[in-house]
Amino acid sequence: MKRGGTAHERGERAPTLPRVEPVSVVVLVVALAVIAAASWALPRAVRSGRTWEERALAAETAGREQRIEAEEDRRISDLILSTMQDGVLLMGRDAGVAFANDAIARHLPSTPTTLDAVLPLALRTAIHESRERREPTSVLVETGVPPRWLRGTITPAADGATLVVVRDVTQQRQLEDVRRDFVANASHELKTPAATIQAVAETLGQAAADDPAAVPRFASQLEREAVRLSRIVADLLDLSRLESGSALAEIVSLGAAAREEGQRLEESAERVGVTLEILTGGEQPVRGSQRDLTLLVRNLIDNAVRYSHEGDKVQVEVDSEGDEVTLRVTDTGIGIPSRDISRIFERFYRVDRARSRETGGTGLGLAIVKHVVDNHGGSLEVESELGRGTTFRVRLPAAPRP
Repeated sequence: MKRGGTAHERGERAPTLPRVEPVSVVVLVVALAVIAAASWALPRAVRSGRTWEERALAAETAGREQRIEAEEDRRISDLILSTMQDGVLLMGRDAGVAFANDAIARHLPSTPTTLDAVLPLALRTAIHESRERREPTSVLVETGVPPRWLRGTITPAADGATLVVVRDVTQQRQLEDVRRDFVANASHELKTPAATIQAVAETLGQAAADDPAAVPRFASQLEREAVRLSRIVADLLDLSRLESGSALAEIVSLGAAAREEGQRLEESAERVGVTLEILTGGEQPVRGSQRDLTLLVRNLIDNAVRYSHEGDKVQVEVDSEGDEVTLRVTDTGIGIPSRDISRIFERFYRVDRARSRETGGTGLGLAIVKHVVDNHGGSLEVESELGRGTTFRVRLPAAPRP
């Protein structure tokens, strides 16, 4: 009998596979997917050289650096705004103040927190109008004691906000006033002798035929007014030049300048009965402009002679005190009222207008003196008593010794 055959032929039972539940199959598939994903991600993480923890740390570090940069930018912006001379206000849609720099407290009576707290009232009104019309505007207001002038510039911004910039223009206004007064005064001062010259010339023309004996008198008056006009023009030119500074390139002896100008003005002093005395010694020289320092000495002596009476005395002294050279011009003349001392260096300002015109003064001499002293880095003092006389004291730095 042949051995072998199938199991069924031999009567044996065939082996059976274990039964697999459907849920187990799903779990198995998911596990295999996770393993595959991990096996794919792990090499990638290894290839990049960074783990998940390192990636999270890098992201946190980048965020921290961005915050630091933003804070630094904000700090720089606040520093710039806080050091500005102009006051800055930023108002939101609700009329509340979102930002105010330090300068705003120097310009306004107080730092406002809302629009209704803004002072002066004229500035608040201009801000209201600009917000309503959504148009930029500007307003000039006067405030404080002593008065100051502020210019407010209001500009609508995005999201209903409003930017207000406040600038102090007091100095600019004062310069404009000085310039306007100077033009008016100069025009008046030039017009007066010019009109006199015209009138005298017309009269002289008629007198030449009708009254020949009066011709010398009118000719003398014509010459006097022409000289006065020429002096005004010369002083205006000197003042304009001095405003640009002085060339401090020479070694100048104030004593020599005082002696020279004293001799030049001695005849004028004798004509009005004033004694002129010049006292100079071994003073140190100064570094500066010979032309301008001579102009300084001339104007001080001339001014002292003009405002002295017959029998008065003008004394000029030059000496050294330490590292300074001092020039003193003292007179026993009419003196200056205390209320006028602070203004005598203004252009065309005269304590006694009638006397100044009578003596041919231009009203610019002391303004020229002040400019020369300032240009040479010196100081100028005035002491005066009405009816007793005046002393002008100029101190200038001495030139370095060789």
